[in-house]
Amino acid sequence: MSIAPASPAAPAPVVRLRVPTDEDALTWHRVFDDPEVMEFFGGRRADRSVYEELTARQRRHDAELGYCLWTVTDDSDAVLGFTGAQPWPHTHYGPVGATEIGWRLGRAAWGRGYATAAARATLERVRAAGVGEVVAMVHSRNARSMAVAERLGMRRAESYGTPRGQEAVCFRLEL
Repeated sequence: MSIAPASPAAPAPVVRLRVPTDEDALTWHRVFDDPEVMEFFGGRRADRSVYEELTARQRRHDAELGYCLWTVTDDSDAVLGFTGAQPWPHTHYGPVGATEIGWRLGRAAWGRGYATAAARATLERVRAAGVGEVVAMVHSRNARSMAVAERLGMRRAESYGTPRGQEAVCFRLEL
C-alpha cells in the first residue's frame, strides 16, 4: 500500500493593506452588515458612525504609531475588511497596555486564506515599527479566529471575562 504525498499547500492569496479612508467607513459598514460576521461582536450591525469614528482613529494610529487597523483588499482592489494592530482599546479589562492585532473580513472572503495572509503582513509591519509583542483577543467560541491566531504561531495565554459576560481568549506572540 502506498501513501500519496501530501498535496502542497495552496499559495497565500494576494492581499494589500492600506490606511483606511473616509470611504472605507461606508464600505466596512456594508461588508460587515451580516449577522454571521458580527456574531462575536454583539451579533448585530454597527451604525455607520461607529465605522466613521473607527476609520478616523485608525488614521491617527497610523500617523502616530506607524500601524493601525488597515483596510484589506484583494488583487482586484475589492475591500475584504480590515486587519492590523492598535493599542488595546480598553482600560478596565483585558491585556491593558498591549498592542492588539485583529482581523474582520466580510463573509465572502472567509475560508480562502485572506485573514491569515493579511495578519502575517500585519506582523511584518508591526515588527518593523518596533513592537516587541502582540496579543489577539478572540471570543472563546470563535474557532475561525483561533485558527488564524494559531497559524500565526501565537500561543494561548490567559482568558478574560468581557463586559458582555462572554469569555475571550488572549493569544500572545513575541516578535
